[in-house]
Amino acid sequence: MIDSPALEFRNVSFAYPGGCEALHNVSFSIAEGERVALLGLNGSGKSTLLLHTNALLHPSSGEVMIDGTTVTRKNEGVARRSVGMVFQDSDDQLFMPTVEADVAFGPRNMGLDNQEIAARVEEALRLTGCTELKNRQPFQLSGGQKKMVSIATVLSMRPETLVMDEPTSGLDYEARGRFIEIISALPHTLLMASHDMELVRSLCDRAIIIEKGRIVDDRPLDEITYPPR
Repeated sequence: MIDSPALEFRNVSFAYPGGCEALHNVSFSIAEGERVALLGLNGSGKSTLLLHTNALLHPSSGEVMIDGTTVTRKNEGVARRSVGMVFQDSDDQLFMPTVEADVAFGPRNMGLDNQEIAARVEEALRLTGCTELKNRQPFQLSGGQKKMVSIATVLSMRPETLVMDEPTSGLDYEARGRFIEIISALPHTLLMASHDMELVRSLCDRAIIIEKGRIVDDRPLDEITYPPR
């Protein structure tokens, strides 16, 4: 029996209200454990594509599949449990009074008991080096600390796939290095949009290039030159 891809797009197109078509017949698949970079200019459709991976957007046509299951509006939980998304702006992800409450938010909404929630919060904060921040208020944190806590809020839900949108945007050298160290140590399938090619080459083995909503290249990272010269 052949395992289903961790994530698959089948002929996905998407148009925003007003008719602006952002994705055109997009198809690709990512195997479990694969680490893939999503490359493209601003406005190429990267963020729109990523928002489809955990059902924050739904295709106008085509299918998004998680572990062989087609994601629909009726089973969005399939995507939310399996795919954890880290947004470019950490302030879009942190909204509770404390770091601990933010990291507990996802597991609590999964209906887990308090003991399991506490265990997951402790684990996620340890993995991201944020244990000492648990009682801090998010607005008191630096940009790098917010990014690590944002990752912790996703890890506490124990997704199989991590999706990240420009994850090192705004980070200083030290915070960026810490981010690379943490993500390198995780076993998750990864899809990451970034303009930072040094980061991409540190974490990914394959690149998908998107232009004007269309996939124009999909190869091992060491076979491409990006940005084109």
